[in-house]
Amino acid sequence: MPSERCDVLVIGSGPSGAIVTHTLASRGFDVVCLEQGDWVNPSDFPANQPEWELLCEHAWAHDPNQRKLPADYPLDVSASDLTPVMFSAVGGASLFYGAHWLRLLPSDFRLRSLDGICDDWPISYDDLKPYHDEVDKFIGASGLEGDPAYPEGLTYPRPPHPPGPTGLRGAAAANELGWHWWPGANAIAVNKTKTLEPCARRGTCEWGCPEGAKSSFDLIYMPQALQAGAKLIHGARVREVTTEPGGLADGAIWLDRDGVEHHQRARVVVLCANGIGTPRLLLLSGGEAHPDGLANSSGLVGRNLMLHPNCLVTGYYDDAMESWLGPAGQLIHSMEFYETRPEHDFPRGCKLHLVPIPGPLTTINVHRELPFDAVWGDSFHGVAARHAGSMLWAANTEDLPEESNRIVLDPDLTDDLGVSAPKVEYQISEDNWKILRFAVERMEELHRVAGAAETFAVELDEDQPGHLLGTARMGDDPASSVVDSFGRSHDVPNLFIADGSVFVTGGSVNPTCTIAAIALRVGTHIAETADRQPIPS
Repeated sequence: MPSERCDVLVIGSGPSGAIVTHTLASRGFDVVCLEQGDWVNPSDFPANQPEWELLCEHAWAHDPNQRKLPADYPLDVSASDLTPVMFSAVGGASLFYGAHWLRLLPSDFRLRSLDGICDDWPISYDDLKPYHDEVDKFIGASGLEGDPAYPEGLTYPRPPHPPGPTGLRGAAAANELGWHWWPGANAIAVNKTKTLEPCARRGTCEWGCPEGAKSSFDLIYMPQALQAGAKLIHGARVREVTTEPGGLADGAIWLDRDGVEHHQRARVVVLCANGIGTPRLLLLSGGEAHPDGLANSSGLVGRNLMLHPNCLVTGYYDDAMESWLGPAGQLIHSMEFYETRPEHDFPRGCKLHLVPIPGPLTTINVHRELPFDAVWGDSFHGVAARHAGSMLWAANTEDLPEESNRIVLDPDLTDDLGVSAPKVEYQISEDNWKILRFAVERMEELHRVAGAAETFAVELDEDQPGHLLGTARMGDDPASSVVDSFGRSHDVPNLFIADGSVFVTGGSVNPTCTIAAIALRVGTHIAETADRQPIPS
C-alpha cells in the first residue's frame, strides 16, 4: 500500500481508469490506481454454471441495490425512472458490458450547429480518430470497414464475428425495407489477442465472459499497466479528493474493507469512477473551501445525467435459428434512424442492434405477460423450446442532456462505511419517449418482414441503462462546463476527469468505445504537458 506521493493517482479501474493508468505507467510515470472492487476470475462468472440465468437475478444482478456485494454502494433511485447498471471491480462495469464497439458519429459532436439544440462538443470526430485507432489496435477490435454511416478511414484490426442465422435473417429484413445495416463491431476477440482468448459465441457477454474473450479492462490494458509498473490497490473506497491550501488536488482519502483510513498523496489526480461515482466524489470533496463540491464553480457537477433508455422487441419464429449463438455484443446494427429527420416530431434518433438470446429462461420471462396456463404447467417446456427460434432487436435512444437530471448526495442513505450514497434524479423526457415508441415500431416492422409468428415489445428495458454520461461535461467556457477538452478541471488544474462524465451529448451508440478514446487522449495530454503541470507543494 504505497503512501508516498505518486506522480498520478487514478481513481477507478474501469475502461477509462485502466487506459489512463497504462498510458502514463508505460511512459515512466509513477501511477497508483485505487479501485473500490476486487479482481474477478472469469471462472467465477455465472455462465460457468448450468443455473447461470438464476444467478443473474441475485449475486450477479445488474442492479447494485439487489446484488449488495461488499464492493457495492447503494443508490437512491426513488426519484428516477431507471436504475443504473453498475459494477465495482477491477475492470469496472466492462465486466458486464456487451462490448458493442461503435464510435460516436461526426454529427454527435455538433448538435447545436446542425440541429440547433444542446451544445457542440469542444472536440470533433477527427480529434478523437487517432485515439480510437490506437485503442482498436491495442484490444484487437473486430469489425468490417466501409460502414457508410461513418466517414472513410474506419478500419478494424480483426474481422467481424459471423452474424449467424439470426443475423442473416435480420439483415435480409433490413435489405427488404431498404434500411442501413452493417455487421456488428465488437470489443471481443475473434482469435487470441494479447491477454484475450477467442470468443466461444455463447452470448452471455452481459454477465461476464467465462472464456476471457471480451475486452473487459481487467483483462486488457490493466494487466499491461501493471507490467509497466503501475500499482493497483483494490478494495479501496475513496471518500474524498484532498486539496492543499493553494487549491490544487494533493491526493485522496480512501478506506479499506476494515474501515481503516489511508491518504494517498499525488501530484495529479484523475477521476475515472463513472458518470455517477465521479460526481459523487466531487460532491463529497467540497469541504469549507468548496461548499458546492470540488471543481463545481459552474454548478454543473452531477447535472445533465444521460442514461440512454433502451427498448426491445423479441420475435418468435416457426423455424430454429440457433438464437443463442454470437457475441452480445451485436450481430448486426442499423443506423438508419440515427440522425434528426424533418418528418419526425422529435430530434435525433436511435441505434438498432440485433443480439443473441443466450438462455431459455429469457424466453419464459418474455412470455410472463400471457395468462398463467399459457406459460406454466404443461405449457412450460413448449414455451422454453421457442427459444431456439427467437430473435431480439434492441435500441439505444438518444438521451439529450437536461440539468434537472442529476446526481446528488442522499441526505440519509450511506454505504456500509458511512460514506454518503448518491441519489439519482432522472426523468425520461417526452422526446425520448417518442423515440422509444418509434424504435419499437421499427423493430416490430423488421420482425414482421422477417416472418415472425409473434412479437413481444418492451417499451422501456429497465435492466439496460448502463451508460452513465454527462455529469461533469467538457467545454471551453468554465461557466458552462466542468473540464476542458482534455479533461482538465477548470477550477483545479491538476485534477482531470476521463470517464463518461465528460460527454456533452450522448449520441445513441454504446459509449465505451468513445470513453476509451477520450481516456487515451486525456492520459496522453497529461504525459505530454507534465513539464508545465502545476503540482502541489
